[in-house]
Amino acid sequence: MAKPTVADQLIAHLKSLGVQRVYGLVGDSLNPVTDAIRRDGDISFFAVHNEEAAAFAAAAESRLTGRLAVCAASCGPGNTHLVQGLYDANRGGAKVLAIASHIPSPQIGTYFFQATHPEQLFTECSHYAEVANSPRQAARILHIATQTAIARSGVCVLVLPGDVAEEPAVDAPALGHTSERPPRHVPDPEVVTELARLLDRAKKPMLFVGAGVRGAHDQVMALAEALQAPVGHALGGKEWIQFDNPYDVGMSGLLGYGACAEAMDQADLVLLLGTDFPYDQFLPKDTVIVQVDRYGERLGRRAKLSLAVEGDVDATIDALLPMLGRERDGRYLHRMLKEHASTLDKVVKAYTHDVDTMVPIHPEYLASILDDLASDDAVFTVDTGMCNVWAARYLTPNGRRRVLGSWHHGTMANALPHAIGAAASQPGRQVISMSGDGGLSMLMGELVTVAEHRLDVKIVVFNNSTLGMVKLEMLVDGLPDYGTDRAPVDYAAIAQGCGIPSLRITDPKALREGLGRALATPGPVLVDVVTDPNALSIPPEITLEQVTGFASAATKTVLDGGVGKMVEMARANLRNIPR
Repeated sequence: MAKPTVADQLIAHLKSLGVQRVYGLVGDSLNPVTDAIRRDGDISFFAVHNEEAAAFAAAAESRLTGRLAVCAASCGPGNTHLVQGLYDANRGGAKVLAIASHIPSPQIGTYFFQATHPEQLFTECSHYAEVANSPRQAARILHIATQTAIARSGVCVLVLPGDVAEEPAVDAPALGHTSERPPRHVPDPEVVTELARLLDRAKKPMLFVGAGVRGAHDQVMALAEALQAPVGHALGGKEWIQFDNPYDVGMSGLLGYGACAEAMDQADLVLLLGTDFPYDQFLPKDTVIVQVDRYGERLGRRAKLSLAVEGDVDATIDALLPMLGRERDGRYLHRMLKEHASTLDKVVKAYTHDVDTMVPIHPEYLASILDDLASDDAVFTVDTGMCNVWAARYLTPNGRRRVLGSWHHGTMANALPHAIGAAASQPGRQVISMSGDGGLSMLMGELVTVAEHRLDVKIVVFNNSTLGMVKLEMLVDGLPDYGTDRAPVDYAAIAQGCGIPSLRITDPKALREGLGRALATPGPVLVDVVTDPNALSIPPEITLEQVTGFASAATKTVLDGGVGKMVEMARANLRNIPR
């Protein structure tokens, strides 16, 4: 029996970590790895049509499962295609190992065909990227890369020359047990005491949360009740905090809505919980700000802090609650909930009047119907651009649904490849790609991937023949929109040519029935919905001052539009808030 190769050793180690598939595109320098997968038989090579999509798919799998996911690419162009998706994965906290195959090791440094320096190429989009120069080094690097990706919740890259991958493996003690369960990060008791002191002094504290509150919903609600504090969120925190939340005042940032900005402006203390919200222009400048985050390097990089607390949100609040002593009257909270309900009432009226008869179809209407029809545990993947707006406003979180987007990297074309990774790793779960026509056209070859693997993905195309977010950015900067409009494309026809059942909807009266039929159909379906290119989610009575404020980010509620079921939630919260 032939001795196992370095590639065999790699696949065996990945299997020991629970990896079930490797997303990628075959190529000469990667052949030893793909052949090892073929010979193994238990782990699969999941072929895509662009390595960028492989990285996106791996990121989506990891974000849904919480486990290590893997992508691979051949040397040269294969590696450079990976970069975009790996930036997104690393910034989004996905645990991804990228296997970047390399030119033959004797040729490194000789300007060989397809030569790059992958260890340099991937430096900025990973926590670790090293070249394996020998079988023994390959084993050690493999362990370090996988352990680092898991421990730091990010991307690590194993650069593997094809000739090294074919060499006999060396017994490597380094390939032992890997720690996959991170410890609970409890803050220093003295810091918690100081946090309690600051909160007891504050008369109008406000909580602003991000994706770092995942798993801490109960603790955040208990803290909001104890402080009688409104709770706002960034887009990344929406799915983890908005449901079952009687203290909700909406979202801040470029996609913000409701009373979140007002609550932040009026607060005398803003407590940032698990958020690395990048838009510092939306954070207060002269208010006491305290930040709690699991990752200490994030503390204070967005705002001047009065106190920095390194720790998991749930552990911090558990330690904090017994120390709080001041009674609250709830007047500030009640005022902000009232403002929130009033604000949502106004914008909902502007975007719901006769919307079911308007042609072209309003994207808000499409998003609201999609929210109604989707499963309670659906996974939505959302393209960057105006689809972010519709997802932020209309998708109703419930603690079971997931919403994945390129929240930190902001790249186009992420929705379809994210959906590929979601469907591959979550069989039997409804997966819906909210694709903009601009994003879909950029990685349209992945329609072939969906068809080839018969993935149960529903691709809903918001087809407005324009780059809507870019157009909006130009308009608010006082520029005429230029280069944003595109020729109309029938994506339903393209999907049919790829072997994907599809339908094209132009009549709003056909929308509910068409979407319902598509969602109920097993396997892949593409729904091409022709939407209004002028629906840019600007307030109906926007003033010159608001436009100026938009451009300078001086106004806090920049894009204001319909907000789906949130108005009902706001009204209920106003009625039921504990007093």
